[in-house]
Amino acid sequence: MLADDEATVRAGVRAILASGGESEVVAEAGDGREAVELARAHRPDVVLLDIRMPRLDGLTAAEEIVRTVPGTAVAMLTTFSEQSYVARALAAGATGFLLKSGDPYELMAGVRAVAEGAAFLSPKVARYVVEDLGRDGGRIAREEHARTRVARLSPREREVLGLVGAGLSNPEIAARLHLVEGTVKAYVSAVLDRLEVRNRVLAAIVAHEAGLVDADA
Repeated sequence: MLADDEATVRAGVRAILASGGESEVVAEAGDGREAVELARAHRPDVVLLDIRMPRLDGLTAAEEIVRTVPGTAVAMLTTFSEQSYVARALAAGATGFLLKSGDPYELMAGVRAVAEGAAFLSPKVARYVVEDLGRDGGRIAREEHARTRVARLSPREREVLGLVGAGLSNPEIAARLHLVEGTVKAYVSAVLDRLEVRNRVLAAIVAHEAGLVDADA
């Protein structure tokens, strides 16, 4: 489901997703309140939410959808000017952050990953998140803290964490590492427990801060 107050943006995103042949847009909303209502009615696998919308902003809509429509993943459509909202969206339960100006293939990959229960941060968004968290002289401390946390992991767990940080889903990680999906799921669960984070998005941020993700990804 798409939610954006600009019809041209919705049309563009819909066309990109249709070109991939993997996604079907079942509903479109022009504001946040309508997005919540349509999500409850259609219960889509993924809701793509713009942040700035009338009646109800995308962040508040994300909180309501996560709370009232279990099983529906939420991904935010962001612009570089909206980086300050990422922390709140994380707290709301969003598991994807996609750039409106990003590569179409990145949009399709992000929707696929979030639909499969993975986290996906556009690499540019992830770098900005890490930089924002490190303002006021705290970046070096955060990176050191992340490396200390990652040191608790086994080599294989660190490898899995790096792929989570790159936005790969469990099936994609399994294919990359030549493992069965159940084994990858167990590794991801262990990584979340050892890092003491509640979801894959927060684990992905740790992966970026610890330098486990290719900076050019």
